[in-house]
Amino acid sequence: MSSAPAYAPPPPPPAGRSWGAGRIIVLVLGVIAALIALGLLAAGCAAFVADQTQRDSDGFLSTRSATFESDGYALLSERVDISEDTPTWFLSESVVGDVRVRAESASGDVFIGIGPADEVDAYLEGVAYSQVTDVEFDPFRPEYREVDGGAPAGPPGSETFWDATASGPGRQTLTWELDRGDWSLVVMSADASEGVEADVSVGAEANFLGWLSAVLLIAGFVLLVAAGLLIFLAVRPGAPAAAATVPAVAGAGGAAAVAAAPLVAPDYPVGVRGDLDPGLGRWLWLVKWLLLIPHAIVLVFLWIAFHVLTFIAFFAILFTGRYPRGMFDFNVGVLRWTWRVWFYSYWANGTDRYPPFTLASVPDYPADYDVLYPERLSRGLVLVKWLLGIPHYIIVGILVGTFGWAWGWTWDDAWESGGGWPGLVGILVLIAIVILLFTGRYPRGIYDLVLGFDRWTYRVAAYGFLMRDEYPPFRLDSGPREPGAAMAAEPAPELEPEPGRTPEA
Repeated sequence: MSSAPAYAPPPPPPAGRSWGAGRIIVLVLGVIAALIALGLLAAGCAAFVADQTQRDSDGFLSTRSATFESDGYALLSERVDISEDTPTWFLSESVVGDVRVRAESASGDVFIGIGPADEVDAYLEGVAYSQVTDVEFDPFRPEYREVDGGAPAGPPGSETFWDATASGPGRQTLTWELDRGDWSLVVMSADASEGVEADVSVGAEANFLGWLSAVLLIAGFVLLVAAGLLIFLAVRPGAPAAAATVPAVAGAGGAAAVAAAPLVAPDYPVGVRGDLDPGLGRWLWLVKWLLLIPHAIVLVFLWIAFHVLTFIAFFAILFTGRYPRGMFDFNVGVLRWTWRVWFYSYWANGTDRYPPFTLASVPDYPADYDVLYPERLSRGLVLVKWLLGIPHYIIVGILVGTFGWAWGWTWDDAWESGGGWPGLVGILVLIAIVILLFTGRYPRGIYDLVLGFDRWTYRVAAYGFLMRDEYPPFRLDSGPREPGAAMAAEPAPELEPEPGRTPEA
């Protein structure tokens, strides 16, 4: 009778790729270009939406009507300076267009006038009025500069210096064509009586929004493509670095165990490992958020690059059925880096060893993550993964909270906006670290459950970010290692030889 074959350790991981200063600089430039591109695209989309949906029936974009008031005789705007050097094309109908001011007073006839600032100042000299210096809209709160004085010499409608006026009962509308010069807007009672209260809105045709949105969108798209190329140049396969050695780590029973045990289970191509550190400190978790600030800064840039590359990979998969290998390895590295940081902090608090600053796998670090590279991906499935993943996204929102992968949130902002909660993982880890604080022990049952939730989340991440076509299982695999991989990592038991046979028989 022959003994069962002993477990053979897996081969060392393939050699990584070297990251010299040049590649890091190119990556940073690509990320900066991507940030600018995303800003341009966001501005272009906002301009397009405003141009198409926010105009009223007369084609104007306007502020909402708001109440302005003065105990004096007039409401005065700040000066509007249109320089003599302003090009004619900017003042044309096809760019800014006309300006419109609407005002309505509940106490009587209202007067609206726009005139040269010097003439307006001369008319209001010695008059009590309020000049609007600033307006906050959420909540609405105007700020005024109060000027003391008496009554004006006569009603505003009798003056001849106005460039455009409107007066009368009810809502009055003034339409003004832009021109060079210094201008002031005045709202008064038509009879120049004391006390002014009026609902005012200001609008403009802003005919430039259409072509401005087109320019911003085209520039943003071109710059985003350039950013993607820079990031691709940074992450493309380069000269291989020296292969990492696989150290042996003493197990709980004192026997040596292979640190690089299989990470990915046989039945699913995504592997998550998180080995609990038996020597966790009681207090370090209180300051881990502070210690991780350098990682947070780096990860902001890495995740920008991650999303740009995922955008490019979408089209690569759609047209070729392949995920470019350099992009794939980089994106897996970003997920791996993020997992190590979250394992150290508040998604597990599983170790006090500071996470390394690397995209590569570190076999002797207690947390690791990997996704097997797919030789082919479905070109049709890439179009609907966002839809097929909705059931998992709901579950992940429950497990890890609606904060998800975001950085920079605060408890106050999240709860005030009604947009987030810490998730079951956050609640369980909070319970565990409180127990750790008082007993010095991390409850193993809670830890295994937390790792199962984290594993579910990272499987969904690989699917949602287009790395694999295999649908994530609706299955909770708790514990520090993938079930199949953990079993494979254990050496087979030695069998007692039968009488009359040698162990080799």
